[in-house]
Amino acid sequence: MESTRARRRRRARPPRRRALLSAALATVAVVGATAAGTVYVTARAHPGAGAVSSAASATADGEAPVDSAMEAAVDRDALLARAIEAVPVADGTEVSVAVLDLESGESAAYGTAAFDTASIVKVDILAALLLDAQDAGRALTAGEQAYAVDMIGNSDNDAASALWRTIGAAQGLDAANERLGLTATEGGDGPLWGLTRTTAADQLVLLRQVFGAGDSPLSGASRTYLRELMGGIAADQRWGVSAAADGGDGSWALKNGWLRRSTTGLWVVNSIGRVTAGGHDRLVAVLSRGSATLAAGVSLTEAAARAAVSVFAGADGEPAAAGGGAAADQKSS
Repeated sequence: MESTRARRRRRARPPRRRALLSAALATVAVVGATAAGTVYVTARAHPGAGAVSSAASATADGEAPVDSAMEAAVDRDALLARAIEAVPVADGTEVSVAVLDLESGESAAYGTAAFDTASIVKVDILAALLLDAQDAGRALTAGEQAYAVDMIGNSDNDAASALWRTIGAAQGLDAANERLGLTATEGGDGPLWGLTRTTAADQLVLLRQVFGAGDSPLSGASRTYLRELMGGIAADQRWGVSAAADGGDGSWALKNGWLRRSTTGLWVVNSIGRVTAGGHDRLVAVLSRGSATLAAGVSLTEAAARAAVSVFAGADGEPAAAGGGAAADQKSS
């Protein structure tokens, strides 16, 4: 993305249908805030995914019975909050994280603020394009496929701009996101797709539509296509959430975004994707802003990704997450 951009102007938009973020993020309650004002939430997995309900049924005399399963439930959000608070974060830098275990349906989240997407929106742009093609009963054209490969694999901005126009810019993205269940994401003004605003929780919803096993507006073929492209990222961009993966072929699929804001000179650095850690698949979304350098932002996203995966450490004998990241490409995207 170019770093000199006009100030975002707020557009009036019709109220959007509220949708459940996902089955894994069904019950949400605010449990605390840091001194800096960052709020984290308690999110319980859907009972159908093996987690306990958020409330027990009342007995005839009005007393709620004790649910032994609930007593034994692990508070993943509290674990994540402690893990993130142990990550070194420079003054003025903000980070928000969400993680979902695909097998159990358990999830955790830290932070609720909206962030600029930078290039992670390219996954969303391609999802919108694929939905349009599905609706028309057609395959992507050769030109669209070439743009998609460049946009995801190489984070090519010209390819993203071409497909942004094809889907109808922000209006098309927002319409697709309503179908996909994203409720806190708003497309960027005009050609400024990189200034789309989103939350970590919404990015987790998008990832679940791509990598989850449940129903999705995206067809099986569309989901497979997205997974393959996200698993073939250029070598110099294999950083971010991949730092929490076991390592080796097939242990991650991701998209990163990085953007130096002209108004502050500080960096937005984001990373979303699937990682295999301890033999288990997790979806991880890390959003950050305010880093003084790109390298600092990359280090922060990688540390936050490892912290996110660590909330499941010890489950089924799984070891704590480990791993390191590659050096970042020094360009905005």
